[in-house]
Amino acid sequence: MNLYINKRIMSAGWTLLLILACKGEIMAQLVPMASQYYENEYLGNPAFAGLKKDVRVNLSTRNQWKSLPGSPSTHSLTADYYLEGVAGGRVGTGLNIYSDKAGLIRRTRVVGSYSYQLPLNGDDQTLRFGVSLGVMNEKLDFDAMIGDPNDLSADRFNERKSYLDGDFGIAYIQNRLTIQGALPNLKKLMKKDLNATVDGSTFFMAFSYKIGRELELICIEPKFCFRGARDINNLWDVGTNIKFSNNAIYLMGMYHSSRSSTIGLGLNYQEKVLIQGYYTSQLAAQRLDTGGSFEVNLQVPIVVKGKKRGSLF
Repeated sequence: MNLYINKRIMSAGWTLLLILACKGEIMAQLVPMASQYYENEYLGNPAFAGLKKDVRVNLSTRNQWKSLPGSPSTHSLTADYYLEGVAGGRVGTGLNIYSDKAGLIRRTRVVGSYSYQLPLNGDDQTLRFGVSLGVMNEKLDFDAMIGDPNDLSADRFNERKSYLDGDFGIAYIQNRLTIQGALPNLKKLMKKDLNATVDGSTFFMAFSYKIGRELELICIEPKFCFRGARDINNLWDVGTNIKFSNNAIYLMGMYHSSRSSTIGLGLNYQEKVLIQGYYTSQLAAQRLDTGGSFEVNLQVPIVVKGKKRGSLF
């Protein structure tokens, strides 16, 4: 009888741990990395793969809500490239590697992206389409467990195989105006997975307009974003990005409907490297003392030999 009770307690404990881990991951997934709002839009929408002339490599890392046990940490690496000699210069490609940990759960996602640019009538009007396809893997971190690592529920969770996943995106760009939309995690959109750890975002939409040009003394780009979330209210973000002195200095501010805010500072060193730092205040709407989150993004251009360089930043 005691052995049976102990097994029941252990099973209940694992259920509670998984619930807490999933809750933390849901919160993490519903807070996009700050760099995707402006300087690395490809991170959230495959339609932006190959938008610029050179190869763009972005490396980002973020730590969230350090005051909470099992607080999320996220890392991403993206690279995208414009294929000038393919299909009349209308094709872009990209690689997106994303890894995060929230509570006991580690997630790794690797996708490749393809984008196509369709010119429209009128000056500087294009319609871009993008799709990403790759694999997602989710595992429990045995090293972080408090309990019996031989519990069957943990083994069964880690026995799950990696699954096929992808994203779809579209963007309309008219000189200074950009309207975009994306459907992330298509696998969960098309087929409900009862074993999934998190549903997270269901769609992303954004509208932005540039005031001034990037190479002028000041360029301001206000932006409004609307994000869908399964099982909770949809979210929105509003803010602006400001570039000074021929894109040498960047300032970004964004307010979120979760009653948190993000501020960012970026320095462009001789157009060879862009370093950005972001701070997001705690989630006041959750009524939790989560603490803030910190993110650092490094963007490096790689000029292809024999190719005319475009405006990277």
